[in-house]
Amino acid sequence: MRNDKRKKPQAQHRINEQIRAKEVRLVGEDGSMVIPTRQALDMARQQEVDLVEISPNAEPPVCRIIDYSKFLYQQKKRAKEMKQKQVKQEVKEIRFGPQTDEHDYNFKLKHAKEFLEEGNKVRAYVFFRGRSILFKEQGEVLLLRFANDLEEYGKVDQLPRLDGKKMFLYMSPKKQGVQKKSQQKRDREEAEAASAAEIENEAPKNGGLLENAKGVEALLKLKEQAGEE
Repeated sequence: MRNDKRKKPQAQHRINEQIRAKEVRLVGEDGSMVIPTRQALDMARQQEVDLVEISPNAEPPVCRIIDYSKFLYQQKKRAKEMKQKQVKQEVKEIRFGPQTDEHDYNFKLKHAKEFLEEGNKVRAYVFFRGRSILFKEQGEVLLLRFANDLEEYGKVDQLPRLDGKKMFLYMSPKKQGVQKKSQQKRDREEAEAASAAEIENEAPKNGGLLENAKGVEALLKLKEQAGEE
């Protein structure tokens, strides 16, 4: 118990003269003993630290002789370290139009993979402007393809559902805080995706990105998975 005039931290425990019990169980490295509170206070004063009530509901209350300022600092430091270790999960948004082209689709797919790898959730949606709401089936097929392409990275929490002028798809990561891929592997995957896009652009198309066969295949696959769950 220090005699200096430095300001004490706001007590979260009873300390020193705040302890009203006539006797306390004093614990330390050498064990514990029940002694009068006045004697415990004298011991703390001799060591120039504090008598701190650790378990007030015990009979008698359990106390320790410690530097209370240092004790609070260490508690705060441990709490901060634990908070930093926790994976902070956010919901990342990916927006599409009903006529999204292949290049834009691959660009957004890449970002969605990164979000899921980092342990975040993904909310993808198609925004229908004006009369484009007539093509809501195309938006559903687009989102189903998107979910199918992300099957390795995440799982579908909610299949495409229309809400006003937006159709939403929700996905969550399969694993929290997965380590990111190496840059070499990312570059290879991007090159493969670009090559596949070139091949698809050269082939005859009816709906570009929203190719019927691919969309129906993705739809059947996801609905089968939803039925199994």
